[in-house]
Amino acid sequence: MQRDMRSLWWAATFLLLGSAVPALGQVAKSAATNYPAKPVRWIVPFPPGASNDIIGRLVGGKLTDAWGQQFVIDNRPGAGGLIGGEIVARAQPDGHTLLLANPAPIVNSPLLAKAPPYGADDFASIVYIGYAPLIVVTNPGFPPRNPREFLDYMKTNPNKVSWASSGIGSSLHIGLALLQAATGAQVVHVPYKGTAPALTDIIGGQIHGMYTTTVSAEAQIKAGRVKVIGIASAKRSPLLPAVPTLAESGIKDAEAVVWFGMSAPAKTPRAVVSQLNREVNRILGLADVKARLDQLGLEIAGGAPEDFDRFIKAEVAKVSKLIKAGLLKVE
Repeated sequence: MQRDMRSLWWAATFLLLGSAVPALGQVAKSAATNYPAKPVRWIVPFPPGASNDIIGRLVGGKLTDAWGQQFVIDNRPGAGGLIGGEIVARAQPDGHTLLLANPAPIVNSPLLAKAPPYGADDFASIVYIGYAPLIVVTNPGFPPRNPREFLDYMKTNPNKVSWASSGIGSSLHIGLALLQAATGAQVVHVPYKGTAPALTDIIGGQIHGMYTTTVSAEAQIKAGRVKVIGIASAKRSPLLPAVPTLAESGIKDAEAVVWFGMSAPAKTPRAVVSQLNREVNRILGLADVKARLDQLGLEIAGGAPEDFDRFIKAEVAKVSKLIKAGLLKVE
């Protein structure tokens, strides 16, 4: 009789444990995907008002609406993006500190510091948001009218053409290096602390030309204070349909863009990375978001975290090649 009672007790215990296992699994799963559990800081490593900031506030606002937790844009400019990048690289890898990624803070750290405080491997790729082609702008009184004439002018006047950028290691600096690698042109690079002061000197005639984006120079273009003579993309821009591409002007292998994405500290849980990736991809498909990004001249990318990771690795290889060739260096 006692043996039968013990058998019944063990049977009941196993039944109870068996029914509890799925419940315990659900609790663990819920804890792993309980994101965001608090407000999220999305670090923008540049000042307010630039393309990075505009894109961050647009996407971050939609994430706030979707999940009921604030995605707070935290502008941390300085050192060409290194300050903001280091904040994220050293943050707790729980998805509550993110980076508005672009070349300067991730790909170009060897250019920005002799002993970079972090590397590309210190980040987890989440999603490639998109890119905008660079355009060539000059002072309206500068003689060249198209990319071919500009190239001829640069070759006829080696090291006499001044070319501005928004800083060492910026996308605009990389664009110049790619142009020099493709054409052999020799120019004087003049780095500025941002696009706005560089454009001011283009308008004033102190600088001959520079790369920038359509959104950054929109007001100056409309007012006729700068002249757009080329675009460094494979196809013409719908925002500037009359402006020829470098390729159609005979300048090959000089495509240059500024790109944007979302990254997190390395070792961020895969469940959080996947959740963010799915939601940002959904947001990029919204009609109002697409319309606004079209206004910024941004080509939407999207895709899986692995797609963005492969893209970044290719960018690192490209920039490393330019550094070794002496076309990208601290000046």
